[in-house]
Amino acid sequence: MGVKLGIVGSINLDLVASGAPLPTAGETVTGARFAQHPGGKGANQALAARRLGADVFMAGCVGDDALAESALALLRQDGVDVSAVMSEIGTSTGVALISVSPEGENQITVASGANARVSATDVLNLPKCDVVLCQLEVPIAAVLAAAERAAETGALMAINLAPAQNVPTELLRQSDLLIVNEVEAEFYGDALHQTGGLVALTLGGAGAALYKMGKEIARVQAFSVPVVDTTGAGDTFCGALSVALAEGADPEGALKFASAAAALAVTKPGAQPSLPNREQVEALLARA
Repeated sequence: MGVKLGIVGSINLDLVASGAPLPTAGETVTGARFAQHPGGKGANQALAARRLGADVFMAGCVGDDALAESALALLRQDGVDVSAVMSEIGTSTGVALISVSPEGENQITVASGANARVSATDVLNLPKCDVVLCQLEVPIAAVLAAAERAAETGALMAINLAPAQNVPTELLRQSDLLIVNEVEAEFYGDALHQTGGLVALTLGGAGAALYKMGKEIARVQAFSVPVVDTTGAGDTFCGALSVALAEGADPEGALKFASAAAALAVTKPGAQPSLPNREQVEALLARA
């Protein structure tokens, strides 16, 4: 039995155009390849944690359309518990429109669809977990309810503060782990370091760092890998860091584990199809 993670978050279907330069405003580019993959920050993080050995329970919403089963396909296939995922009548499943450049950089536009219907009541069935992990692609009310549930059950409360937006101070205060990239860190500023919990900062090709009360307690360099598609790498990091901390890894070890998992995720196209398993991560760490 692995550690148990409860995920409250978004479930999307990713529509991906890759291989052409990213367009500027008003520009049309041609020559891209099209693919369709399951995605959404919540679902990506759930699948990442599952492939790394955790028992994962997913709470969220999909529409009552033809896209719903495709969005849930890999979660079901890999054994994520999706029994609490609601199907919202008269609502579309969330969709992400993703462009990926030849260098692996991306632009993403999300049509939230059913993700906007996730509510506090959807969190009521969340079982006792070692970690509750959320993101901000669902309403803040649901994330607040998840934080309350984590406090009730003694779970570590982790939030990937993405996409960056104004959140209640109480949500930051209730969190044991906040995860941000450089853009998000700039948006939230000093508020990140006022809670007493851990703050993980991803730095892309420069690696990642972990802070407590504004003081750096761990830092790791990025792994050198061929970059194919960065979509989902941040979500992989979130799931992996949550798993490692729940397993009792020290700050540097947890950060290194998460960074290795994220590095492997950029070596293949697509968000969920690229997520590594435990053996692959441990093999990369052994070679480092």
